[in-house]
Amino acid sequence: MNRLVWFDRISRVSLFTLGFIVLLGAAGFRVNLTPSEPLGVWRIVEPDRPILVGDLVFICPPDTDAMREARARRYLRFGLCAGRVAPLIKMVVATSGQVIEIHHDVRIDGRPLPHSRVAQTDGQGREMVHYDGGVVPPGAVFLHSEFPGSFDSRYFGPLPMDGTLGLAHEVWTYAP
Repeated sequence: MNRLVWFDRISRVSLFTLGFIVLLGAAGFRVNLTPSEPLGVWRIVEPDRPILVGDLVFICPPDTDAMREARARRYLRFGLCAGRVAPLIKMVVATSGQVIEIHHDVRIDGRPLPHSRVAQTDGQGREMVHYDGGVVPPGAVFLHSEFPGSFDSRYFGPLPMDGTLGLAHEVWTYAP
């Protein structure tokens, strides 16, 4: 009898927890478990203005060969965006018309982007293919994270703005 009671209690707590997580997700809350930005709880907030350089955004990457390869290499986590990946939390560092140059680091309109060294290999020694550079096309943004191991536009180039879910606002975070 005790096993049935414990099974019932564990089932109820599990269902309540799952329901609570679904409710928070529907309200725009997300948990970040990647080191590109502080770990913890974030909220997606719909902007009341255009997205600008300096904005931290949640954005779904497009379902491309490069993103499928990134998912296979585990650079991207499982989620609800196209290609079954989680949205990225990244800083917008360039918008339409700005010129991106990539060599050992990133330059935007000729100015170096701090903390933008381009890795030649990933943490497992696999070769990293980087974006060749160019002009950010209309309706796209170039994204960056200061975390050295971040998978961002240094490697996949500008992303279409129509994948933007909203601004990323910290709710409760921890920066290790």
